[in-house]
Amino acid sequence: MHATLRIRAFSTDQRGVILRTALRVLEKWKATTEQASNVLRVSRSSISRAHQGKGVELDRDQLERASIVLNCHASLRLAFDNPENVYGFMGLENQNEFFNGRKPLEIMAQGDLMSILETYKRIDAFCGVSEPGAN
Repeated sequence: MHATLRIRAFSTDQRGVILRTALRVLEKWKATTEQASNVLRVSRSSISRAHQGKGVELDRDQLERASIVLNCHASLRLAFDNPENVYGFMGLENQNEFFNGRKPLEIMAQGDLMSILETYKRIDAFCGVSEPGAN
């Protein structure tokens, strides 16, 4: 499974839907507005516009970040049956090697794409969702 979104010509409204969906997931993970802004690399005003149901312009990087959030959520939904684990996992300290006692959301909220992508890869592998041999 690859975390990137195949970019095509999304309308402003479609981009707004993508952003709103990623924001809903981040909210359920208990992300602050600042964390959501860092993860998605969007301004507070874009977050506000999305919450109001307005269209939002997103660039390729922002769409990819939203895609990674949605892929993390999909992996967690496949791994866990109950919503508390699906939504709570990202806020729990994790002792696995990459996380070293940090919370996955905390690492993603650093805002650099590599941390976000690496967090996704670790969650995906931990959840056992990836196909064997997939990178």
